[in-house]
Amino acid sequence: MDARCPVRTLELTVQSVEGLRLDRKPATTKNNLFVVVRAESINSYTTCMAKEDDTNNNLTWNHKLDVDVPLHASSITLEVKSKTLKGVKDVGIARVAVSEFMGGFGSVPQHCLQFLSYRLRDWEGRRNGVLNFSVRVVNSPEYLTAAAGKVVSPCGFKLRGTAIEATTSFSYYGGGVVVGVPIGWNSYGSSSYNNV
Repeated sequence: MDARCPVRTLELTVQSVEGLRLDRKPATTKNNLFVVVRAESINSYTTCMAKEDDTNNNLTWNHKLDVDVPLHASSITLEVKSKTLKGVKDVGIARVAVSEFMGGFGSVPQHCLQFLSYRLRDWEGRRNGVLNFSVRVVNSPEYLTAAAGKVVSPCGFKLRGTAIEATTSFSYYGGGVVVGVPIGWNSYGSSSYNNV
């Protein structure tokens, strides 16, 4: 990572995948599957090859990675790939918002272990299994400093607004999380959308 811009460290454990298909067939250990994790930087983190789970026929990794996430990162990506004789083939990708586990409104405290399951999509946008992983923020120093009523980012740029208080109360906002999914987000070209 760049020494000038600080990072937060995540302890991310890639656990298993469910319902993954490769060339329209259920994925197996013969497909040499592994996961690549990126956090909007050049650095990437790779797991070992998947193993067969005896209890429910899922593929598992149980591989722990220490991922450095720059403060400017808004998401991390988990890419499932297959190593073949011809090279590496992309199987599925999941993009996870950093606010899911780093200080969003109503989120779990940062140092608590969180178990997440995300839908994988292939490069054509089709669903291709569910990736299960856990994440915990290991190193989360506060890089914002209040000096004379000004908030300064870790790289020295002035941020808009005023000083940030350490103990902010969210009771004014209700303390909840709102998640919205647009209606018909994937039906833009469908005939029912055009008839409206």
